[in-house]
Amino acid sequence: MSNPDTAERAPVVLNPALAYDRSPPKPDAPTPNEERWSNVHAPDAMRATTASAETGTTSANRALRVFLRNPNAMTGLIFLVLVVAAALLAPVLYPEDPLSMVARPFIWPGTNSTYPLGTDSLGRDVLSGILHGARISLLVGIVATVIGLAVGLIIGSTAGYFGGWVDDVLVKLIEIVQTLPSFILLVVLVAIAQPSVAVVTGAVGIVSWPTVARLVRSEFRAIREKDYVVAARSLGYGHVRIIIREILPNALPPIIVTSSVMVASAILMESALSFMGLGDPNLVSWGSMIGDGRELLRTAWYLTAIPGLAIVFTVLALNLIGDGLNDALNPRFTDER
Repeated sequence: MSNPDTAERAPVVLNPALAYDRSPPKPDAPTPNEERWSNVHAPDAMRATTASAETGTTSANRALRVFLRNPNAMTGLIFLVLVVAAALLAPVLYPEDPLSMVARPFIWPGTNSTYPLGTDSLGRDVLSGILHGARISLLVGIVATVIGLAVGLIIGSTAGYFGGWVDDVLVKLIEIVQTLPSFILLVVLVAIAQPSVAVVTGAVGIVSWPTVARLVRSEFRAIREKDYVVAARSLGYGHVRIIIREILPNALPPIIVTSSVMVASAILMESALSFMGLGDPNLVSWGSMIGDGRELLRTAWYLTAIPGLAIVFTVLALNLIGDGLNDALNPRFTDER
């Protein structure tokens, strides 16, 4: 006969089979979305992308410090800021048309306080032409560089990222354009259309993109197999997002350096076109001022020297900035510092 106390302490089992089932609980069946992106929360991939972002921020801060400590780069930056400020203040300081005749011809610089840089053969103020010409030169240089960068980035990134037959076709296109002399092509494009600021700017941008495309292609080919790019692919990112957010930021340093040189080259191209009489006849630029004074080199050399010095120092400033950016953004130079 059983003890009543023992019977009271005996457990009540509704299903005896459950009492011996000690296996771990089975996970829920994955949804179709989880099956497709099974590694969306992969710790290694997330860690790689986070580390890449932190490294990029640290490198940018270090590059900025190196650039600010470069005396040549700061000298170029200060002069370029002065040129930009003069271009912006030109309508305020000299609201009249710089092509209008305001005094007698051939007033030499320093002889009349009203016209510090003198007047030209038609009695136009040289200082007013320099300030207003800076607006045209900088406008053409910056906008043409943006056009060249945009076209070069699209073609170069597409060729470098996808490779294969896409790369072969785009490389052939780049080679075809580069076989044509750039300045001759520029002259032909401007001569076909009516010379204007828009035409000159677009033509300079068209002849500038092959250099950018080659540079971007080489950078993308070197970066597309990096760990953080592979991690982005494993996370299921699309091609456009990988190109814009993963590869392009890491390919920017040489592109930024090249862009400063492109601005200087665009200013020189615009000046050469204006010197040849292919600039906008309704606007004054540094090149057109040199062209107007070339026949008076012996009697009034300052008419070509002053705008020529403006071009020289502006281009020099842009090149100094480019060298400073190269030193700051080049990992080898940065590590040595």
